[in-house]
This record gives sequence, C-alpha cells and structure tokens, in this order.
Amino acid sequence: MPRTGFALLALMLLSAPAMALESAPVRSARATATLVSDADTVQPGTKLHLGLRLQMAPGWHTYWQNPGDAGAAPELTLALPPGAAATPIEWPTPERLPEGPVMTYAYRTEVVLPVTVTPGSGALTVEATASWLVCEKVCVPEEGKFQLSLPAGAGTGPSAEAPLFAASLARVPRPSPFSATVAADGALTLSGPELSPATVQDAWFFPANWGPVDQAAPQPLTVAPGSVRLALTPGSGFKAADPLAGTVVLRDAGGQETFLSVSAVPGDGPASATTPFWQVVLLAGLGGLILNLMPCVFPVLAMKAVAVARMSGQGRGAIRAEAASYTAGVMLAFVGLGGLLIGLREAGGAAGWGFQFQSPVFVAVMAWVLLAVGLNLSGVFRVGARLAGAGQGLASRPGHAGSFFTGLLAVLVATPCTAPFMGAAIAAALAAPAVLSLLVFAAMGLGLAAPYAILALVPGLARLLPRPGAWMDVLKGVLAFPMYGAAAWLVWVISLQAGSAGLLATMAGMVLLGFAAWALGLAQTSGWRIGYGAAGLALMAVFGLLPSVAAAPPASAVTTTDGIEPFSAARLAALRAEGRPVFVNMTAAWCVSCLVNERVALSASAVRQAFTDHRVTYLKGDWTRGDPAITAFLREHARDGVPLYVLYPAGSGAPDVLPQILTESEMLSQLQRAGG
Repeated sequence: MPRTGFALLALMLLSAPAMALESAPVRSARATATLVSDADTVQPGTKLHLGLRLQMAPGWHTYWQNPGDAGAAPELTLALPPGAAATPIEWPTPERLPEGPVMTYAYRTEVVLPVTVTPGSGALTVEATASWLVCEKVCVPEEGKFQLSLPAGAGTGPSAEAPLFAASLARVPRPSPFSATVAADGALTLSGPELSPATVQDAWFFPANWGPVDQAAPQPLTVAPGSVRLALTPGSGFKAADPLAGTVVLRDAGGQETFLSVSAVPGDGPASATTPFWQVVLLAGLGGLILNLMPCVFPVLAMKAVAVARMSGQGRGAIRAEAASYTAGVMLAFVGLGGLLIGLREAGGAAGWGFQFQSPVFVAVMAWVLLAVGLNLSGVFRVGARLAGAGQGLASRPGHAGSFFTGLLAVLVATPCTAPFMGAAIAAALAAPAVLSLLVFAAMGLGLAAPYAILALVPGLARLLPRPGAWMDVLKGVLAFPMYGAAAWLVWVISLQAGSAGLLATMAGMVLLGFAAWALGLAQTSGWRIGYGAAGLALMAVFGLLPSVAAAPPASAVTTTDGIEPFSAARLAALRAEGRPVFVNMTAAWCVSCLVNERVALSASAVRQAFTDHRVTYLKGDWTRGDPAITAFLREHARDGVPLYVLYPAGSGAPDVLPQILTESEMLSQLQRAGG
C-alpha cells in the first residue's frame, strides 16, 4: 500500500471515535443541529453527557426553558436502550434579549443543551428527536432526528466535544447557598454574610416560569452588607403566598458571573428587615399627622371644625369622651382599611393605598354622602333617629356616635392622599406580619386624629372656644360648602373613571338625593308625614343607580399630548437603554395633592420649557381606575399610593424620588441636574 494510503487509513482510524460522538447534522439556512457526547466510550455505572448542539447563523437565536414574553423552548426526546436513563435538559443560563416591548431569554451563536445519561451495560446507541424555534425578524420552527452510537470500553478520555459541555455546564445554575425571600411587593432578597457591595456589582433574575414577574420591567438592585435585593415587578401570575423560583445571576467587580438556582419563600421585604420596627411606627404616626395638611383632607377639616364647635360649652368629661370617640373612629377605619389591603395582597391582588377610590361605585357613593352632609349642614334637613343607620347621618349625629362615625368618614375621604413618610411606612407594614402591619396602620390613624385627640388628654383646651350661640349655625352653613366642593370634585373623578354614562348616573343620583333631603326636611318642619315615604323611595332610587355606575365603560387613559407620554414599563426601559433622562409622574384624578402639584409646579411655563431644554421625557401614569403596571412601579419604589415622582438622570445613574409636594423652583433645579 502506498505511503499516502497508510496515512489516510491512519487518519480515518484516529478520527473515527470523534466522528461517532457527533451525529449527522440537520441543517437549514438558520441553524445547524447535532446530537453530541462529552465521552469517547461508555462504561457501566459511569455517567456521561449528551446534548443537543445548536449553531445559529448570525442574527438568529433560540430560547431558554422560559422563553420570556415570546418564543418557545427547545424540546429533546431520547430513545435509550434498556437499563439506561437520562435526566431532563440541564438548562444553561441564557441572556436577556429585548424584542421590541417584550423581554425574551435566548441563546445566540451556539449552545449545547446537556442531559446526564446513566448507561446500561454494553454499547450505547441513542436515537433522539428534537424541535426548536429560531428567530431573527421572523421565527421559524425546526425539527430533526438524530442517532449517536458510543462503543463500550475503557475509553481514551474526554471527547473532542467535551469543552462545549464544560462551557455549557458552567452556566447551569447551582443551588443557592443564600437564603432567599420574596416580599408581598415582589422584592427578591438574598441574604448571606458573603454578600456585600464589594462582592456584588450587578445582579438580575430569570423567573423559571412565565407570569409571576413582569419580565420587561427594570430590576433595580440594592446591595447592602449581608443582602442583595432586586425590586422585581409582579406580573399577572404573582401570588404573595407562593414561592418564586428562578435563576439569579451575580456579577462581581471583575465581571465574573455566578449562576444560582433559587426558590424564594414568602417573607419580609428589606424595609422591615433594615428599619427597626419602632421607627416604622414612628414614621407612620408622623405621616398621619402630616396628612392633616394635605389638600385632600380639606373636607375632613370641615367635619372636624363642626365637631369641635359642637363641644363648645360642654363639661370636661363630655369633651374627653367625644374626642376619644372621634380618635377611635379614625383608628378603627385605618386598621380596617389596612386589614382589607393586607387581605387583598395575600389573595394575589394588586391593591394599594387609596385602592377604594379606583372603584367608580365607591366614588359615586362618597359623592352622594358628602352632598348629604353638606345639605344637612345647610339646614335642608336635620338628622333624626329615623336616619340613624345612614352613613352621613351617623357622622352628623350629636354625641359619641356622631364623633365616632365622623372619624370613620374622615378617613375614607382622606385616603386619596399619601403624606410624606406614609409611603415607606405602608410599604414596611405590608411586608411585616399581619399583627405588626395593623399596628402600623393604627399609628397612622393616631397621627391623623392627633390634633383632636389632644382634647381627650387636655380637655381644658376646649375653654378657649367661644360660648355656644348663633355663630354655630353660621359656621355650619359656611362649612357646608367644602362638602359641596368635595362632592363636585368626586363627580369630576367619575367623569374620568366612567365617562359620560357614569357621570349621568351619578348626577341623577345627586338630584334624587337633593329631593330626598328636601322631602325629609319638609316632613320634619311641617309634619307632612308622607315626606318620609317620599324621601325613602328617592334614596332607594339613588342606590338603584349604582349598577349603572358600575357598568359604565372606563374612560380613556392618558394619551400623548403636550409632550407627555403615557407610562409603560417597556417605554421606560427603552428610554433608559438610550441613556435619556426621564420624569415619571404617577397620579390619579382622585388625588387632590397630585392635581395641586400639576397646577403649581408641573404645568408652569418655565418647567415645561425646562423639560424641552434638558431633553427630559415626561411619562405619566394614570392610577384612577387601577393599573397593575403602575401598582408594580409604586411598589418598586416602596410606595403604595400616589403621588409618586421619579426622575431618572441622563446616562445610567440611579433615579431620584422627588418630594410628594412639588414647587416650581424644585422642579427646575431637578430637571437641570437630570439633563446633565
């Protein structure tokens, strides 16, 4: 045989084992697929790896086990000889690949999807079927059949394809050595002594399944000694009582990445873990006290003024009892709302502070109640025993019951606003155990009631009030008008929530309520007893309109106008990826503080010009009828109510959360700094 023949035969013999370790390929213009092995031969009882190898053409990619918001995961089915067994695919950690407004988890260029095989006795012949999706501007499903034969024997060591498996298996997440918890607001926290700002420079999370996490939303990172926190945005499938599984990637200062498999159990968020609870209670009380100064509490102040005037000339015991009754009403209302909010969160809801004002039915009822209170203060009718069961009647009754239900109604009217310190306290409360949460809400109630509660502690202060007289009737008449104003404001809210249909039903209810008040007043002053029946029928008709309010279609959301764009997590992420400065305004029609800020600060001509000059994009989120994406954004910034103002600077700097009360000068200074 010629020398060249011997050389060719030797080359064929040397290459035969390696060639046997990769199946015949399935090729397309988009990808080449083969079945590969990391061993030359098989030995009984010695495990080896097989894998689907996908080599994508430039620009094309395939997907992870959770493909994200689009795509489909590859599938691999092995037919093994008797006695052999294989694990499911051990998925390497993918990369995040935004595709328009959605986020996908993908592999580009090349990937090996390994499985661990325990062979039986003798040689191993494997037949496999696989399907995969490859995407670029379009997505194309592909499939193939493969066969791979490995002889039995001692072997010559790793196969030529073994480095491919080593690279792939290095990205398979290992069980996390750190404890992992997920809070009710979606925040994922890893805890362990090895974690610190020196060891973790960046981190991100891949959910194992679609649904629990908004995958396109940013994942703001907070690293503290002993903990790493990712402020995940809950998705439509998020349930606060369920564990959260997935992969966490930690990157150190040198760029080295660690891939960890986590199953986070429901637990306290970082606010409760890092802030002593007594400080949370103190913040809650301070926030409730400051709430007295917020614009949406003006109707409450009118109720308080009437209650205080009613106490003029009474004895110390009566003053102390009425002040204590009002305080008890306020605190019970706060605890009740807090308990309802906790219950909705535990049930997987996305409720936040002031959530009841997102219901057009609740807003309509409140508008009617405030109108009735105003009519009573104007003297159209007086409250008697026949109306003792009515909400506004209870609030207007003399004595302890009247003070107690005035406190209840005051809280319901005040909840559209959150005061400074309240946001952090509410977020901490919702992450704490239920008993401690209710204590935080009670502290907020005590803060709101504090100016009035002082009279329970120092009833002698009531001596400073003028003596009873005709001035009290004049005061009541004057204080009726804040009630009318609040009712008119709520009617405007209805027009934004439920459109013209809801507005018509609410206004019709106000007309019927006015007739009922007039008929009742006539019966009380003239003895025209049929007036009681007429008033009762009118009230029944009023509440018969509630189904019409509830069925009214939602009004239009925020639209792009005057340089203001509607908020979306995808739009925010795209702007941040471009390094552009962004101002986010989370508001609601029922939030008076929000409206005051827009008129005083955000709509000023100098401020609007500053948005243009500094190229700051203005995104506005409307929470009037509730929006899970906005709720998630609020939770991401440790807030459970509006207003919330977040300013992202140019580049990749951390965002600033602005004060809840804005001024023109503050906005100009912040916009200049953000525009850089």
